[in-house]
Amino acid sequence: MTAGLVASLLLLALAPAPPVLAPAELPAEAGEAAPDAAAQRAHMVELIRIETLLTAPETGIDTLEPRVLAAMGEVPRHAFVPAALAPYAYLPRPLPVHPEQNIAAPFLVALMTHLARIEPQHRVFETGTGEGYHAAVLARLAAEVYTIEVVPELARDAARRLAAMGYANVHAREGDGYYGWPEAAPFDAIIVKEAVDHIPPPLLAQLRPGGRMVLPLGPLDGAQDLTVVHKREDGTYREEHVLPVRFSPFQGGERT
Repeated sequence: MTAGLVASLLLLALAPAPPVLAPAELPAEAGEAAPDAAAQRAHMVELIRIETLLTAPETGIDTLEPRVLAAMGEVPRHAFVPAALAPYAYLPRPLPVHPEQNIAAPFLVALMTHLARIEPQHRVFETGTGEGYHAAVLARLAAEVYTIEVVPELARDAARRLAAMGYANVHAREGDGYYGWPEAAPFDAIIVKEAVDHIPPPLLAQLRPGGRMVLPLGPLDGAQDLTVVHKREDGTYREEHVLPVRFSPFQGGERT
């Protein structure tokens, strides 16, 4: 990695935050393409590589799966954010896509996907579809992706967007991701994108033995640990704590 790329990451991290739009200002569709989007994606991937190295002392991971980085370099992130935020789509930060939802920073999307260890034959479930960006990344890696979004308009728009963009192996619907998608289970990998203070029993039940669940586990009102749940063949599991993170909890209150 070059010193110039490290400097770029630091400058971007210190750049002024993009404006958080009020509900009336959020466009219904992601509009025009960002200029030089392919070059911006390539630069984003380089920044992901740098962040991977910078967090390696905590994660023990100094490089991400090449297939994951390739998918990150292919999916047009700017098409999954409101048009007003398209110029910011490839910065190393989360962005608001709805008054109740953010799109995660590229590094976290890549890291969570890497930790899930997705193979081409896998069936994957994710919570919190949002605008559909992470589902699109997963669709380039897995055979089938099932994704649930609790906000009706986001669920509807994401399903339409993903279909229009040709992601035929993504199945999206409205619902509460905490309870999974029982009729499509079992899943080889599950990615939870909301903070939970316990491992959701319905999702653990829907995880195939030998599979992995990646989730932010910890207090709902503070920092969590990005955690990998490894399900054993006998149904028991072990937890692998990877990195401190901070996610918003599932909408709709606590579950037990």
